[in-house]
Order: sequence, then structure tokens, then C-alpha cells
Amino acid sequence: MNVHLQFLGAAHCVTGSKYLLTLEEPGRRRQVLVDCGLFQGYKELRLRNREKLPLAPAEVEAVVLTHAHIDHSGYLPKLVKDGFRGRIFCTEATADLLSIMLLDSAKLQEEEAAYANEKGYSRHHPALPLYTQADVEAVLALVASVAYEAPLAVLGGALTLTFREAGHILGSALVEMDVQGAHQRRHLVFSGDLGRYDNPVLHDPARVTQADVLLVESTYGDRNTRLPDPETVLARTVNEALDRGGVLLIAAFAVGRTQALLYYLKKLLAAGRIPPVPVYVDSPMAQRVADLFPRHPAAHRLGHGNVFDFPGLHLVAEAAQSKALNQKTGLAIIVSASGMCTGGRIVHHLHHRLPRPTDTLLLIGYQAEGTRGRRLLAGEKAIKMFGDLVPVRCHVEHLDGFSAHADRQELLRWLDQFQAPPQRTFVVHGEPPAAEDLAATLRQRHWPCVEVPEYLETVSLFKGL
Repeated sequence: MNVHLQFLGAAHCVTGSKYLLTLEEPGRRRQVLVDCGLFQGYKELRLRNREKLPLAPAEVEAVVLTHAHIDHSGYLPKLVKDGFRGRIFCTEATADLLSIMLLDSAKLQEEEAAYANEKGYSRHHPALPLYTQADVEAVLALVASVAYEAPLAVLGGALTLTFREAGHILGSALVEMDVQGAHQRRHLVFSGDLGRYDNPVLHDPARVTQADVLLVESTYGDRNTRLPDPETVLARTVNEALDRGGVLLIAAFAVGRTQALLYYLKKLLAAGRIPPVPVYVDSPMAQRVADLFPRHPAAHRLGHGNVFDFPGLHLVAEAAQSKALNQKTGLAIIVSASGMCTGGRIVHHLHHRLPRPTDTLLLIGYQAEGTRGRRLLAGEKAIKMFGDLVPVRCHVEHLDGFSAHADRQELLRWLDQFQAPPQRTFVVHGEPPAAEDLAATLRQRHWPCVEVPEYLETVSLFKGL
């Protein structure tokens, strides 16, 4: 058996994760896709979502998902639409999250296409979504959930996969794969997105000690972002924003980041470290995600029950309620998605809040190149949205330490657990400086064959297995 791997995404960027594993035997080829994400950020990246994949979806026998974030799962409806009919394997919590996230992704695409057609600003006539909510329903019918630490044989026993805790979001996993050839067995590890150690909400990433081939993410491969006292930093930022007399608008990912933020706000309010102002969560997805935590108590540290509720918390459900918040003056906190300000309800809040000098925008976590959040972080004085050039007069703050990604020190802590370096290591899911920095560090530590793969590159992992 010969084994090949092709990098269809998350190579020299932090989005569009897709890795095609091909097992070739005489007269037979079997393929598995690890992750199936949408490209986000720069337009040149997003355009890849419309390009034909260098594979035949009908020939792919299975998809293995590390977690439900759209940059790891959001291409699934297009894959199924184009002919994929295999099984989609993921953890139980990820299966629940998928139905929320993919339906939301399709709904946003449908709404954006309709709005573009109404306003006539699309280059395509008519503008069409990449996929629809009906396409998502076809995906959900193919999902098979697998428990953590429960090895599962697929491809007739040629491949065995095991999901282990990654600590990134609810249900996230790193994937260990055993490839069984006629003569030898080889062990592959896909880190997925690794979470942080000592996270008060999620468990630590699982310890892995051996791999023949490793794919490791490198989002923060070139810097440390850990805050020694996140509660104090958040309290100071909130108080400074409210002292300006306006609204604090927090851009937070609906999955993971919003729940962690509510945990900290609940704790700070109970301790009297921030004033008792109303907190509006304007993200229906974030609310649905919070409701999943009691269904999966073993997948987090918070136990049972409604773990995020507190006095003064308001859950904004209807679009009309969301729009009414734009007229809100005085002291308040609004938490909305998306975390990189690329879509969702946060956009219309930005449209109204950016010009207001007394308001504050807080960006929490990583802002990918090409996103509106990255441009605001870079200090752009005006941002175009809905066809308008909106002046940025509000205060823009950034807290990186609340990211759900392991930073450089934590990545190295996880990598140091290997008893011996893998034969080959591929540094993925990082912008070039971060990926190259982590790769250079591993080479300095005498790890053999550390590579930063190119987009669409194909490598031979094993011959004559």
C-alpha cells in the first residue's frame, strides 16, 4: 500500500482546513478527507470556495471532522452537493454543533445573496449562495458521532481512527489514525485546533506521545498570548470602556468565545468588579450553543444546568430586537458575532457604533488577514460596509489572551510530550510567519523532516506499507 496526503487548505493560511488522505493498493484507491472547511478572510482565499476541488467527491469514502468551526466544516454541504455520499465522523458534541453552524452558514449565504441581488452590488447576476439550508440537511443525514477514546475501524479495517480531547471548543478533537498495510502499521496524528491549558471552561488537550506523521496547527506558532490574570485584564477593559459613557460592543465567536466570555462576566459581576450594566447577547447561534453544554457535561468543566445565566443578562432572539439595540445609549455591553466582524449581526452594530466616540469595540482573539476585524485592529480610519464608507471614531481595543487557540508556549508544551519526534511533521493552519517560526523551532530541537506545506501540495507518506 502507498499512502499520500494532499493539502487542500490551511496551508500558509489559517482557514479552509482540508487534508486528503489517499490509500493506494493495486487496482484500488481509497480516500478520506480530514476536515472540510470553508476559506475565509481575504477575497483571494474566499474565491477558492468556488473552485473545483482536485478530487471526485463521490470517490471519497469518509470525512473525519476535528471540530465544527466553519473553517473546518463549512464546505461539507458543497461536497455533498457535488456527490459525496460517505459517512462524516465526528464527536457527539460536534455532531450537535454541526446542525447549528452549518444551517446558520447556509442562512447567512442565502441572505447575503438576496441582499446583493436587491442592491445590485454583486458581480454575479444573480448572486447565488454556495449552498442552501436544504443542502445542509443532506449533510446531517450522513453524520455518525463517535465517542472520545473509542477506536473506530473504517475503510474495511484499513484505517482506524480515534478522537481525543483537543480543548479548543465544545466537542473539538485531535485525531489519531492507524493505517494498516499488508506489511506494516503506521500512526498519523492530526492536531486539529489545539486549545489552551487550564481553561476554566474546557478540558486540556489530550497527551499524545507517538506519531510517525504529525500535522500540527500553528495559529500562534510565533507568539505567546497567554494572560497571567485574564479576569483582571477583562475587568479593566470593561471598566475603561464604560467610563467613556457609552456602549461596549464585543465581537466574539458564537462558539466557544462567547461562552467563555459569559463565564468571566458572570464571575466579575458577582464579585462586583464591574458595574451591573445590562449585558445583551445578540447571537442566536451563541445561545443555541450555550444550550448544548448541559447535554454534554463530560465535554467541559462546568457541570450540569444553565451555567451561563446571571442577573442582567438579556438574550436577543429576534432581528427586530437586534436592530433596536442600535438606538441604545448609555452604559451597556453587547456581545455579538462573528468574532472577526466578517458577517452576522455584529456588522450592523458596527455600522452604527463605529462612528460614536463614546462607544468601544472590543476584539477578542485572533483576527485573520483580510477580515474586517484585522483591518480595524490595524487602525483603518474608515471601513466600507453595506455600500457605505463608515468612519471609525469609536475606541478599538484588542485582547488576544482569550483566544481558544494554544499559543506558542502551549503548542511546544503539547509537542514536548512526544517520546520521540515523528518521522515527518507538517506545520499547518498558520499564516506564513507563524508556521515558519514554529517549524524553525522544531528543527532547532532536532526534529527530523519538518515541513510547511504549500496549498494543493501532495506528499508521499509511505510506500510499500
